[in-house]
Amino acid sequence: MSPEIGTPIVRSAGPQEKLWRNLDFCKFWFGETLSLYGTQVSMFALPVTAVVLNAGPAQMGLLRSAELFPYLAFALLFGVWIDRRRLRPVMIAANLARMVLIGSVPLLAWLGLLNLNILLVMAFAVGTASVAFDVTWMSYVPVLITDKRFLVEANTKLGISSASADAAGPGLAGLLVQLLRAPYALVVNSGTYLVSLVSLLFIRAPEPPRPAPTTKRRLRAELVEGLRFVFEDRYLRGLALVGFAANFVVTGHSSLFLLYAVRSGLAPGTVGGILSIGALGGVVGALSARRIIARFAPGLIYSLAFAAVFVAPLLIPASSSSPLMAVLFVGAYFLTFSGMSLANVLVLSIRQALTPRSLMGRMNSAMRTLLFGGGAIGGIVAGQLAGLLGLRTGLWILAAGSALVVLPVVLSPAGRLRRMPAPVSE
Repeated sequence: MSPEIGTPIVRSAGPQEKLWRNLDFCKFWFGETLSLYGTQVSMFALPVTAVVLNAGPAQMGLLRSAELFPYLAFALLFGVWIDRRRLRPVMIAANLARMVLIGSVPLLAWLGLLNLNILLVMAFAVGTASVAFDVTWMSYVPVLITDKRFLVEANTKLGISSASADAAGPGLAGLLVQLLRAPYALVVNSGTYLVSLVSLLFIRAPEPPRPAPTTKRRLRAELVEGLRFVFEDRYLRGLALVGFAANFVVTGHSSLFLLYAVRSGLAPGTVGGILSIGALGGVVGALSARRIIARFAPGLIYSLAFAAVFVAPLLIPASSSSPLMAVLFVGAYFLTFSGMSLANVLVLSIRQALTPRSLMGRMNSAMRTLLFGGGAIGGIVAGQLAGLLGLRTGLWILAAGSALVVLPVVLSPAGRLRRMPAPVSE
């Protein structure tokens, strides 16, 4: 059935149909929410630990690369592997690995054995486990949600958790680091992974058996099949390319923003407040996503949400020497976070509806590779532009290029969707 004429995923439901009655989803949601907040502690405490270990700028950059590189290196391979296996054991193993790895950092520090090389290895290993978990949970949610009308609501709840962690997490992480000191604050993150692991163990929803392969499985052929599925479907192809561009823009600007804001005369504490207030836009976007998607055409929502993401960067270089600088910065990040949060719920729901279960892992892994690839390239390009042309000029060039992407978004197949696509069968 064509996505333009498919039945909507969201419609009114009686009290007996509420997603709250899906206890297995609620267990997963609870554990995932805690781990998202815990991850914010690691994102703050690991760099602080590196500073305590006398890391220089190059080593700080290497630490961030060590966390992200596994997404580029392993996501596609994990997608093939996950499509062959039951999903819940993979997530349990990934959380067990993250719990042990993160928990070993404060232990090694207490024993006096922690150094920068060990920290880099730990960051890479945690990143690898995170790839396995991230690719898997996106394929697992449709297993828990047997009534596909509730996919948007489920993704909305997960989006709210992610957005609220982005908003409140840095402040909580800073307080924990101040009270417990880095790296000992990482014990909290290790504990959240333990809770998430236990919540997964208590899930009782059966996973449908994987269909038996009709031919001998070959890694290369399955990789190609997953990539071909994404790039031959005009909707998925458009979602992937727009997602790449969005992460390129967001990462490029965020990599330069802190330095630009401080050089513009704002105190670091003020900059942190700007980012936290701006991140509240993500909470607003996630909270309103289900109602907005139920009321308006998906193409209109998609176009407006990404327009906010791609136009917002113009406010950052435009604010120079303005008495309203902090207000404009908050506006830029509020628009970015709210647009991205709303778009994420919609895009994930479209992807899950268009993809059969046998290809879900490979589809998600291809998407994650492109998204993180866009972010990695965006950071590098932004740094080179700022180094060659100056900080503000580099921001203007990035912002102008970003605004030009709005037209292709509006004209893309997803930008013209009139109704949510009907879920496909195997």
